Amino acid sequence: MAWATRFLAAMCFFAVGVVFAPDALLGARSGSGGGAATAAKMAHLLCFATSWGAALWATFIGGIIMFKNLPRHQFGNLQGKLFPAYFTLISVCAAVSVAAFSYLHPWKTASTVERYQLGFLLAALGFDLSNLIVFTPMTIEMMKKRHKIEKDLSIGEEVGWSKNVQVAKNNPTLAAMNKKFGMIHGLSSLANIMAFGSLAMHSWYLASKLEL
Repeated sequence: MAWATRFLAAMCFFAVGVVFAPDALLGARSGSGGGAATAAKMAHLLCFATSWGAALWATFIGGIIMFKNLPRHQFGNLQGKLFPAYFTLISVCAAVSVAAFSYLHPWKTASTVERYQLGFLLAALGFDLSNLIVFTPMTIEMMKKRHKIEKDLSIGEEVGWSKNVQVAKNNPTLAAMNKKFGMIHGLSSLANIMAFGSLAMHSWYLASKLEL
């Protein structure tokens, strides 16, 4: 994933540059119907749709189905592989969306509504990056430590959390690990929901612009 991390860093720097100096990086716009503006609209729409769809599936559909049907350790190991790729994808998409929207609506001339929308997009990018860089690595590391404890206790192959909760009542080490994991995982989930909510606010703005 090293190449993905470098690409993401480049895209984030590019997005920040476009926010503060769009003309210097991309040149003056030739009007709302120009080729560059059309390309920016296309990039924004595709990246927003990709991040929205990926977040919707991972948060409310795919993850729940896997949790209810896979042994816990298998589910955790799979999520440990999926989440870095997922947060890299939506972070790149968020960075492109920020850059494209900033190019189309420069801060100095943007309306109040457009500035709010840029704020929502930046918030989504910030929450996605916090998950990618901070919470996801911590969650995966904590999960592996808990898996080791559970394997020593011969649990973790069941579907759901029943054996873990039951054993933790009489095992302070597992109980403490559950508490730490729950806190970090909770922060990760909160950041993911906040990013999704920011995209939801932007989807309402985009819908208001459509003529069907």
